[in-house]
Amino acid sequence: MDDLYREVIIEHYKNPGYRGHLDPHDIMFADNNPLCGDHIEITVQVDSNGNVKDARFEGHGCAISQASADLLVESIIGKPLEEVKQLNKQHVLDMLGIDLGPVRLKCALLSLKVLKAGVYGLGEASDELVE
Repeated sequence: MDDLYREVIIEHYKNPGYRGHLDPHDIMFADNNPLCGDHIEITVQVDSNGNVKDARFEGHGCAISQASADLLVESIIGKPLEEVKQLNKQHVLDMLGIDLGPVRLKCALLSLKVLKAGVYGLGEASDELVE
């Protein structure tokens, strides 16, 4: 089963469906993983009802960080911002479907940290956002 999830990760890394930058956008936030140098920027468009109309990510880094960003962005389109605020690390881990050590966990959760910091309108991202 892990092989199937690894294939999904590689596919989203090599052929991300949601890579790009939205302009105009309502939400934008970017951050780095200081342990490895991964970088993620997420832009989001919100409709008049407070739902995610569209979202994209830009960045560079390992397969885990880039695939998790693509999967996360895909998963939030159409959802209310209030629901996006409730996402936690388990949401990302379930999408990835593999066990991760502490360093790889930071890579996997970078996009969630960036997304939530942007949705909450914070000046900086914090690891507490992904618990």
